[in-house]
Amino acid sequence: MAARPLSRMLRRVLRSIVRSCSSGAPVTQPCPGEPSQAAAEELSRRRQFLREHAAPFSAFLTDSFGRQHSYLRISLTEKCNLRCQYCMPEEGVPLTPKADLLTTEEILTLARLFVKEGVTKIRLTGGEPLIRPDVVDIVAQLRRLEGLRTIGVTTNGINLARLLPQLQKAGLSAINISLDTLVPAKFEFIVRRKGFYKVMEGIHKAIELGYSPVKVNCVVMRGLNEDELLDFVILTKGLPLDVRFIEYMPFDGNKWNFKKMVSYKEMLDTIRQQWPELEKLPEEESSTAKAFKIPGSQGQISFITSMSEHFCGTCNRLRITADGNLKVCLFGNSEVSLRDHLRAGASEQELLRIIGAAVGRKKRQHAELFLMFQDPPPANLSISSGDPFHVQGLRPRVSFSSQMATLWKGRGVPQTPPVAQQRLGSGSPQRCYTSHADSDANSKCLSPGSQAPATPSGPPSTSEQLSHVDSEGRAAMVDVGGKPDTERVAVASAVVLLGPVAFKLVQQNQLKKGDALVVAQLAGVQAAKLTSQLIPLCHHVALSHVQVRLELDSTRHAVVIQASCRARGPTGVEMEALTSAAVAALTLYDMCKAVSRDIVLGEIKLISKTGGQRGDFHRA
Repeated sequence: MAARPLSRMLRRVLRSIVRSCSSGAPVTQPCPGEPSQAAAEELSRRRQFLREHAAPFSAFLTDSFGRQHSYLRISLTEKCNLRCQYCMPEEGVPLTPKADLLTTEEILTLARLFVKEGVTKIRLTGGEPLIRPDVVDIVAQLRRLEGLRTIGVTTNGINLARLLPQLQKAGLSAINISLDTLVPAKFEFIVRRKGFYKVMEGIHKAIELGYSPVKVNCVVMRGLNEDELLDFVILTKGLPLDVRFIEYMPFDGNKWNFKKMVSYKEMLDTIRQQWPELEKLPEEESSTAKAFKIPGSQGQISFITSMSEHFCGTCNRLRITADGNLKVCLFGNSEVSLRDHLRAGASEQELLRIIGAAVGRKKRQHAELFLMFQDPPPANLSISSGDPFHVQGLRPRVSFSSQMATLWKGRGVPQTPPVAQQRLGSGSPQRCYTSHADSDANSKCLSPGSQAPATPSGPPSTSEQLSHVDSEGRAAMVDVGGKPDTERVAVASAVVLLGPVAFKLVQQNQLKKGDALVVAQLAGVQAAKLTSQLIPLCHHVALSHVQVRLELDSTRHAVVIQASCRARGPTGVEMEALTSAAVAALTLYDMCKAVSRDIVLGEIKLISKTGGQRGDFHRA
């Protein structure tokens, strides 16, 4: 261990000697007037001296494949103030008891040990690290560790603007901010919480305080946000951002499948169609990102290709979880508890032996994942059943116009950010939104005349007696306790006649309130789940699936809505489907009423229902 400070001292001396040339020329170039050969020989001798006297990298942090782990990620908490749909369920996850989490002193003890062995970069993660009350103090304590060059944080940005001045003063040197969309309504859908403008304010504050680049992490998911690729790229032209597009990866509970993943090459092709001059930047050693830049831009874009082109061969990362487990691979299942050994009084050497054994067992790559990736399906397939995200048939939007960048550059956080215009192709453009797409023909977007004639099937679906009226003519809820559970599916539709002005604004996504189709889609999904609270005599139904699709009909200046609900139980779901379609239509009215009040809602009807004692129904 004593050799390491000697090695660092030699490096400092070498740098001061080599850089003593006052011309400012690169260190590998001779000073003007000096013999080139002599300078080269001198540099070679100094490098040889350093190689002979430098301490070897810690054996405890070097695995059996020669990878040297100089980068440590420490989770400060399991808690998060968002509920991102690709990350965790809406109700959250079971939390480890506080007594089992690492204390501040235990975090610093482990950090001190790893830095002593050669770790030069520590990134604080979570959960959401900035909700930990002592995060500023932890950064300040880490800053005192000799040899630690970089202290970073990965945050969702909600608390960033408030804490960043203190964090910067404490020693925070790098920031990664997660942001998957530039559309406020879509942000709330993805994270199930408000906070879009707080994240924007955090990014603005990081730029204002001089962080460069400010890294923005965007997980790209087919059918949800891949239409915003160009909008994100636009931001790098005038701002010092490194927008990092991350391939959608599997985690427990996020219902991962290949059809949601947009590959690095597909993203790159989309961006190069708009900017063919995009240039590749040199990759840093052990970098996980493939970096590119539009010539003349302040910032850059990067791709984290965890799925399509893994970077396991140069991985130099280790992770410590909030409860003190060491993970040598993010995708690996094996963990070793450093917390337990710490609390049992293990010495520094004992801890190093435990760490070294775990690092030594690290695999060449997370093989079980890439066996799964050998034969992915074509990228243009629609998302499989059960996907809650899909927005089908969206055309990419051309630019966030440079207005967002101008607002940020002018140190103003937008309160109602302009929405990027939809790219208009030849003919009448079609914008189709769906919360889900099945693989059969019925999952296609609605178009006039495309539906097959509906035909009744099964026994007659009508009755001569009203079901919600008792023998004395009073309203009553039907008792369904004795009915068998069956699979129930219902489809309903509605039409909103917008008129030419409002229709054009919706078509081009230029409403000041935001993206009307996205908001109406979310409203329809939410309404289906709340039907029993809105319709007094409806039973509460645990829906297993809700689908809301919207299509622009340019011939009528209308939006055609179709809502589908599914559940298994003793009662049907046609009221859920009808409520969903109706509330989606009302939401469109609300989004557009400032433009025109000459909007007509109509044609709310049941298209079909299956399951139940009275048989199936299909509208003719």
